[in-house]
Amino acid sequence: MPFSYNEVIADLNYGLLYIYALSSLAVYGIILAGWVSQSKYPFLGAIRSAAQMISYEVSIGLIFVIIALCAHSLNLMDIVYAQEINGWFFVTLFPMAGVFFISIIAETNRAPFDLPEAEAEIVAGYNLEYSSIIFAFFFLGEYGNILLMSALFSILFLGG
Repeated sequence: MPFSYNEVIADLNYGLLYIYALSSLAVYGIILAGWVSQSKYPFLGAIRSAAQMISYEVSIGLIFVIIALCAHSLNLMDIVYAQEINGWFFVTLFPMAGVFFISIIAETNRAPFDLPEAEAEIVAGYNLEYSSIIFAFFFLGEYGNILLMSALFSILFLGG
């Protein structure tokens, strides 16, 4: 993640692909969390949540391909440099920025895409059987994903 022109956590040549691969692993954690609880309702909630996450990861992946084609690189620093030369991708790729914003809202289970949580129902999703620190870890991971997706939106569309 580039913080400025001189400060980078890791300058990977395939940084965008690496972030996409790691963020896709969350589906496995949700499926396993629903399955390990040994009840059919959390497992059904996990399947519902995984289906939503996979469907929106497809659109995020296609937007990553468009950004990589416009910047001629998968490196996050090169994407920032391309926006410095050509202008923000938010202006030139405005429809893609809107689709990416909607996709990250759905990916992070924020309203109105909070169907996997199902807070109004008796079945509260894949985390029904968990309490205490394990429940807190689920929400720490969810809010960490919100921070990651917000940083990606800033890097990909607002010049870093």
